[in-house]
Amino acid sequence: MDIAEKRLPQDGRIKIRIAEREIDVRVSVIPMLHGEAVVLRLLDQTTMLLGPEQLGMSGEDRHNFESIMTLPHGIILVTGPTGSGKTTTLYAALAQINDIDRKIVTIEDPIEYQLRGVNQIQVSTKAGLTFARGLRSILRHDPDVILIGEIRDLETAEIAVQASLTGHLVFSTLHTNDAPGALTRLVDMGIEPYLVASSLEAVIAQRLVRLICLECREETSAGELDILRKQFGGDLPKVLCHGRGCRSCQGTGYLGRRGIFELMVVTEEIRGQILEGVSNREIRKTAAQQGMKSLREDAFRYLDQGQTTVEEVMRITKGNLL
Repeated sequence: MDIAEKRLPQDGRIKIRIAEREIDVRVSVIPMLHGEAVVLRLLDQTTMLLGPEQLGMSGEDRHNFESIMTLPHGIILVTGPTGSGKTTTLYAALAQINDIDRKIVTIEDPIEYQLRGVNQIQVSTKAGLTFARGLRSILRHDPDVILIGEIRDLETAEIAVQASLTGHLVFSTLHTNDAPGALTRLVDMGIEPYLVASSLEAVIAQRLVRLICLECREETSAGELDILRKQFGGDLPKVLCHGRGCRSCQGTGYLGRRGIFELMVVTEEIRGQILEGVSNREIRKTAAQQGMKSLREDAFRYLDQGQTTVEEVMRITKGNLL
């Protein structure tokens, strides 16, 4: 970063070592009316490389996810807002399938974590290395698996589809609120429905739900439970917990986060619906009939286990009612 430049937004990174742990700090600076605003994003290299079992997936979703990762070609998309753990999920998938027989190439902006045995490319708009331009070059290196940091425009989406149709397994992220929304998002971008139907294999929507602090967790009283049942309905578990707030969690009652997932496998019936141009709602109904759990349904696992609160589940799955 240029310390003399105060008028333009800048991005940088710092690598520091704290108590034998390597922390990567991503720095973003934006000029404001009365100075500059700075946001630091902390990435702990030691806790990042998780396997699918540590992400928080249910047994059924994990089994389906691991089956999808063994496919020889196709597109697997992970969707969700910024900071919902999409990159961690993709890296967990790459770590699972990374072996000497597979050539894996990634193109990212920026490279979040360094993966052993994986060829990683950093996007550089200043030098003219965009996602689309990098992807074209990657295909000439004969990879088996390609990770695209994010599908942002039509050109990148088209190359990703072509790569999947020519025998490559493609992982990427997309910004949509739920799994069925990714299908119509690609069509809205300009990808023909028949290409989406033939190339897409699965979509995972995800969020991160805060976990109750184990140091101060306690059962919710009967009076509070009745209020919650009136507010959120009677389908809540018999026993609910919450965090009282302590020094460990800095008075918040929460410590740590875990993923909730909506895994939609693109079946033949859903492919047909994509070709017909049906609505998200209809695709969601079909996927639900075939076993897809919504984000809210998946989050209820943590409620049953006393690991999170009703308020947290409702906050994180607002608008995801099915």
